[in-house]
Amino acid sequence: MKLWDKIFDFRAEEDGAVTVDWVVLTASVCALVAIAMAGIQGNMTSIGQKVQNYLSSQTVNTTF
Repeated sequence: MKLWDKIFDFRAEEDGAVTVDWVVLTASVCALVAIAMAGIQGNMTSIGQKVQNYLSSQTVNTTF
């Protein structure tokens, strides 16, 4: 009967459940970031060029 008691005790443990939740959540976030980066990868050059053009056309007023 000791074996069955150990099996039931093991099933009742909930300490590892939180770790599993965090692992799944972290993996999901990493996957979403990878998908987002893959989606905008081709447009990064044009976006950077547009930002550069906009910022270089701006002037900074140094007098009050």
